[in-house]
Amino acid sequence: MSVVKADWQEGFLAGDTRALARAISAAENEPEVVHSFLQEHSGRLGRAHVVGITGPPGAGKSTLTGQLAVTLVARGYSVGLLLVDPSSPFTGGAILGDRLRLPDLAQGSSSQIYVRSLSSRGSMGGLSRATADAIKLLDAFGKDIIIVETVGTGQSETDIISVADSVVVLAVPGLGDDIQAMKAGILEIADLFVVNKADRDGADKTERELLSMLKLQASSSGWTIPVIKTVAIRNEGIADLADQLLAHYEFLQTSGLLLEVRTARVKSELNELLQLRLTQEFQKVVGAARYEEYTQQIVSGNISPYEAVNQLWQEFVSEIKRSASS
Repeated sequence: MSVVKADWQEGFLAGDTRALARAISAAENEPEVVHSFLQEHSGRLGRAHVVGITGPPGAGKSTLTGQLAVTLVARGYSVGLLLVDPSSPFTGGAILGDRLRLPDLAQGSSSQIYVRSLSSRGSMGGLSRATADAIKLLDAFGKDIIIVETVGTGQSETDIISVADSVVVLAVPGLGDDIQAMKAGILEIADLFVVNKADRDGADKTERELLSMLKLQASSSGWTIPVIKTVAIRNEGIADLADQLLAHYEFLQTSGLLLEVRTARVKSELNELLQLRLTQEFQKVVGAARYEEYTQQIVSGNISPYEAVNQLWQEFVSEIKRSASS
């Protein structure tokens, strides 16, 4: 890959947060520039602890995320927050703004916290490719801890494990049979559970249900998943959450699981990038018009998707061979 320069790169390396903001914008709009930069500065990657926070709407994720960030900064850590928002169907931009979601950070906190909203780009709430790139940029920028908060709907809840070292799953009393209603996949990705809004009726019941569920699921890693009660709006239980998060990261490091987790993540990312590249090359070689023609034939019932793929693949291979021999 050739090195593509951008005017934000010098400021980024000098620690300018305005340059960081432009770099993350480039991750959304000019990813090839960011990929070139990250390749050139790969030695700056892999140092940050990436934390994922997910849970149902109304669980108080944003308040808890903000309080956690302030607590970690008070302990000497530099923190980056990535807030994955639903996309506008018209512009693709994030609907919710940084200040709207975390109003207290601008007042109380410090230059040690960087906050950025990212669009999910209409991917059913899933994490966009830009999210992974933004995490790497924050890592390269020197943030010690990067917190990724998802919208808590759709694919993003389980996608978070593909980018996070530690996953925090929020539950909250008063939202119905929340533990029973939580998808099994969500329960399985948690490294820590938080019962937020624990001053509400039913908090003890929610805690008991989680603990009971955890007893039925033996952990193969050796990590005992804690259940932490918080009232984020009053900053109660946040220090305990910070303690447990740091303990989990230390456990990953000392047990060797951190390397294992990140190796699996690299394999997953490699597969994703190869699929993306192959799709791009495929459409470029075969042509958009031909692709659309097969799409219409499938819609009309003249051909099955499987047969269409076989024929398109043969056309692709033939064109590659023709180009190679010419």
